[in-house]
Amino acid sequence: MKSLDVLYEDNHIIAVNKPAGVLVQGDKTGDEPLSEKVKAYIKKKYKKPGDVYLGIPHRIDRPVSGVVVFARTSKALTRLNKMFQAKDKEIQKIYWAIVENTPREDEEVLQNYLRKNPNQNKSYVCATAKDGAKLSTLEYRLLAHSQKYFLLEVKLHTGRHHQIRCQLAAIGNPIRGDLKYGAKRSIEGGGIGLHARVLRFIHPVKKEPIEIVAPVPKENIWQDLQQIVG
Repeated sequence: MKSLDVLYEDNHIIAVNKPAGVLVQGDKTGDEPLSEKVKAYIKKKYKKPGDVYLGIPHRIDRPVSGVVVFARTSKALTRLNKMFQAKDKEIQKIYWAIVENTPREDEEVLQNYLRKNPNQNKSYVCATAKDGAKLSTLEYRLLAHSQKYFLLEVKLHTGRHHQIRCQLAAIGNPIRGDLKYGAKRSIEGGGIGLHARVLRFIHPVKKEPIEIVAPVPKENIWQDLQQIVG
């Protein structure tokens, strides 16, 4: 992992721009997760003795890039956990997605029942709320396009497993590089064209509005499409 890209930090929270292909939290692979990198950064910068506290209130998938917020205190973690789990959109999440094929609409709200298959680590669209399927809603709008790909802004209204990846694939717009959901080819490094672009929320301790924007990856296609958006 390259040097940490810190987007925001204070005594209570720290937000970083996660590269695609990096875990947020450790798993059975044993690969170094982002959380350990952040702990090492805090320990060195603030000369912290002993273990560094770091809470993980949310995650984004390993192949996804973009903003991830961590809590530096237990108070901040408790409040962030409630905010991320709240049904009244206390935290607004905006993603940018590079997809294959022309979207059927320039703007659209997608609502589907999604069922997670843990054995496959994959979600499926269902006709009804059966076998644990949960109602899932997002809205997208077309921002720009190249000859082959289309850049969508996606706002999540629910937070289901692989929701953006599954719902966009279901309308014929798989995310670039996402072989699991029907993309034509992979991307070197194992990432996909999905970027957690913006988080908006009220600071869990200071009670002031926060907007954290993650710069897009340096890959040419991201830079080119962003230039079109302006």
